[in-house]
Amino acid sequence: MGQSAERRTFEMIDDEDDQARKDLIKYGNEHDKRDMARMGKIQEMRFWAFARFSCARGSRSSALANGGSAGLIYTWLIAWAGFNAVYASMAEMASVAPTTGGQYHWVSEFAPPGYQAFLSYVVGWLGVLGWQTLVTSIAFQAGTEIQGLLALNYDTYVFERWHGTMFVIAIIVFAFIFNTLLASRLNLVEGAILVVHIFGFFCMLVPLWVLAPRTPSRIVWTQFHDGGWNNTGLSTLIGLITSVLPLLGADASVHMAEEVQDAARTLPQSMMWSINLNGLMGWLTAITFCYCIGDLDEVLKTKTGYPFIQVIFNVTKSYPATNFLTSIVLLMATFSCVTIMASASRQMFAFGRDKGLPGSNWLSQVHPTLGVPVNSVVVSTIISILLSLINIGSTVAFNSLVSLGSGTLMVSYIVCIGCFIWRRHRGEAIPPAKFSLGAWALPVNIIAICYLSLVFIIAFFPAVPVPILDAKSMNWSSVIFTLVVLWAMAYYFIWSRHVYEGPVMFVKKTGDAADVSRASEQSKTL
Repeated sequence: MGQSAERRTFEMIDDEDDQARKDLIKYGNEHDKRDMARMGKIQEMRFWAFARFSCARGSRSSALANGGSAGLIYTWLIAWAGFNAVYASMAEMASVAPTTGGQYHWVSEFAPPGYQAFLSYVVGWLGVLGWQTLVTSIAFQAGTEIQGLLALNYDTYVFERWHGTMFVIAIIVFAFIFNTLLASRLNLVEGAILVVHIFGFFCMLVPLWVLAPRTPSRIVWTQFHDGGWNNTGLSTLIGLITSVLPLLGADASVHMAEEVQDAARTLPQSMMWSINLNGLMGWLTAITFCYCIGDLDEVLKTKTGYPFIQVIFNVTKSYPATNFLTSIVLLMATFSCVTIMASASRQMFAFGRDKGLPGSNWLSQVHPTLGVPVNSVVVSTIISILLSLINIGSTVAFNSLVSLGSGTLMVSYIVCIGCFIWRRHRGEAIPPAKFSLGAWALPVNIIAICYLSLVFIIAFFPAVPVPILDAKSMNWSSVIFTLVVLWAMAYYFIWSRHVYEGPVMFVKKTGDAADVSRASEQSKTL
């Protein structure tokens, strides 16, 4: 099925080949079939019928160094409010076009006609890059948290970058196994993460509420910390990126759209529940840690590398308790890597299906028995492992990947929401959606663009001011981002513009409603 050199669409299935239709159409209700038919896609992956929650937590050390306790509390609120506008805008687009392609598909469908192919192509590349860096970033968090526990429990343990890299690779390999051999259990993973997330929240915070000495409220809510920028406001803004990272990725469910029942309704609900559940719990966690942190400078110098581990130990005075509570965060980070890899591989699969990547035919193959794009998962795993090796040479350079993932995804969000604003401004018809912002759509879209533009700028700042930049200390994310954009543009004009038409070429227009209806019923247009 995946070996054909041609692009797979509904219209390509022979009218008399009923068996082919049965093979290509998996599960899903009539709404899913109608949506897929409108977008000119065939259903190739199995429906696991799950929704997604983003459960990763950040270490918050950067926010404490840049902004202090008050900076962390207020920047978290800003990030939470900003992402509400962002994901509400994207939820509406996801309800209109629930596809694994996500942002690049929406750009192709809603951008001005003369720019649809080029813009969607660049956004597709940025999306692939952004999700790949997120896989490595969350694996790095889990792997180095293991190192943090080793440093806490064994005084003789010496931090080595290659140790952390080996742990990162182990986490990535675990995610690969789960996304291939155990792919049918992904829905159980999502449910388990949600349960652990909620119960872990109380397991983590209740001991701190009961045992920790309290920092005065005046310090927690009003004391900011300048990380060396000679400007407290700028330092606090740079610390905003730490609040962005744990809230980034609520749109992960979008890239599983073709494996979710009633996607046009489920995706918006998943995205809004995810951002608000994580936003509320993260804010309460931030406030708790700020009240319990004690001496900020001492906590930032912790040998574990993670201030939250040191705070837990300072409060509980117990190695077993600290190990257990940290393991909860470690468990969530590990399984978040599993689900983020699932989204990253689906993004790669979808872009390959639309001829946007080298080796597209191979990348867009779906395993006949596992029902998942195994080739894309393999490539995603290899890229993640290669990126993790950067840490052996320089942790500073590796940490730039975190900012890179944020920056690339911010651009993809800005472009797709901007195209949606353009579509509204032109007064052109937008297909009906089960989730609509109504009269609030334009103000929410504009707020989202403003917030994303701010985050995009901040994402490329170094974490600390460095008078003389060298190869080890500079933020390489700006260089990598520029190279990827230039590569995507060059590859497009040299090769892809001859084969990449963009998903919009296969989307049925509003006037084709009758055809869409017939397609959803597996008639001759199917």
